[in-house]
Amino acid sequence: MKLFLVEPAICLSAFAMTLISPLTTQYVYRRIWEESGNYSMAPASNVSDCARNKSSPTFAFQEEVQKKMSLFSLQMDISGLIPGLVSTFVLLSHSDRRGRKFPLILCSAGALATSVWLSLLSYFALPFQLLIASTFFGAFCGNSITFFGACFAYIIDRCKEEKHRTVRIAIIDFLLGLVTGLTGLSSGYFIRELGFVWSFVITAVVLTVNLVYILFLLGESVEESPLQNDSISCYEGFKDLFYRTYMLFKNASGERRSLLSLLLFTTMTYFFVTVGISPIFILYELDSPLCWNEVLIGYGSALGSASFLTSFLGIWIFSYCMEDVYLAIMGTLTTMAGMAMTAFARTTWMMLLVRLPFLFTFVPLSVLRSMMSKVVHSTELGALVACTAFLETLGGIAAVSTFTGIYSATVAWSPGFVFLLSAGLLLIPLAGLCVVRCASWGRRGDLLLIQEGASEDAPDGCC
Repeated sequence: MKLFLVEPAICLSAFAMTLISPLTTQYVYRRIWEESGNYSMAPASNVSDCARNKSSPTFAFQEEVQKKMSLFSLQMDISGLIPGLVSTFVLLSHSDRRGRKFPLILCSAGALATSVWLSLLSYFALPFQLLIASTFFGAFCGNSITFFGACFAYIIDRCKEEKHRTVRIAIIDFLLGLVTGLTGLSSGYFIRELGFVWSFVITAVVLTVNLVYILFLLGESVEESPLQNDSISCYEGFKDLFYRTYMLFKNASGERRSLLSLLLFTTMTYFFVTVGISPIFILYELDSPLCWNEVLIGYGSALGSASFLTSFLGIWIFSYCMEDVYLAIMGTLTTMAGMAMTAFARTTWMMLLVRLPFLFTFVPLSVLRSMMSKVVHSTELGALVACTAFLETLGGIAAVSTFTGIYSATVAWSPGFVFLLSAGLLLIPLAGLCVVRCASWGRRGDLLLIQEGASEDAPDGCC
């Protein structure tokens, strides 16, 4: 008996990915700290091994550790750039012919292999530089963007009615907020009570369960036709996706093409800033004057993950009295305020309070995706999802690399500079949203589709 519920796979994958990210960052940070000098970090310390006094020798040492950690993160991100782009491009394009389970299986298998490798690396204390090689090879199996892009396409396949589809997506937002929030909250206790080795083993067990569910219980959402049995080469996959993306813009009218391009540009610029700054939070919290330990970092991660849930609630509540474009503007402005406040956070309570403006961080992304789906035809949704996933993979890796490099270059004289920069960069998507609103495109997306549909059905020669 097959189940057509992708939600369990999403929850299990979200738990593993949310747990493994802070585990890896803090494990590598601890290894660099211990291998760079004569200072040691107590594995069950209640206080982060961090110096607040700038005249202390430990202060200069920890600044050096921050630079090394950020540069190593940059190397890892760059190593996964090309294979991540190739895998996302081919897997999502291939899924239109062969179904969504294949990319889900491959992404889960790659994440499982990476988790097992992290367990072995931490148990045998192997050189942590080997993570660069594992990131490179693991990216060929896909990444989180590939996995959730395939899940989104799976829901589109199964839900033909827009209302049913909206409910399913809203449920996923709720589950993601709940799972990532609870996982982030408990990540510090995993490290403190179980250590890194057993924490990595737990992620491997969860990913194994997820892979078994997808392989044997999850039903396929796309029915293969006899014409789909012929295998396609990677070149044909690239060509097909390029062609469908090209037709996505070519078949549209000038006004709809401009609206779709602007919405896509606004989405990617907002995604670039918010994704790029995310890994910097842990490094910023580990550094002085905050000097957070693993439990406080878990609390911060939980508050950050809660924005999935609060963003969904914000859309649900404010959509009754606000247009989509105003919801996106509200989320962008509050996120800008949160970035600016973070740059000046110097105490634990202040750092916890700055999470409040980030409660609506995911509102612009959800709203912009909804606006784009209203601009394209139902037959073009697959091409839109594949195009967006490809750009998110490229933009995500480039963003993390860019912001990590900037933080490495500026941490010695101004750790908060990168947050002020991100607040300023958010003016770009804010300007795009203002153009959409001033041109009154926000309310005319569906009308443009109706008009184009009518013109396509009209006989030749009809104006």
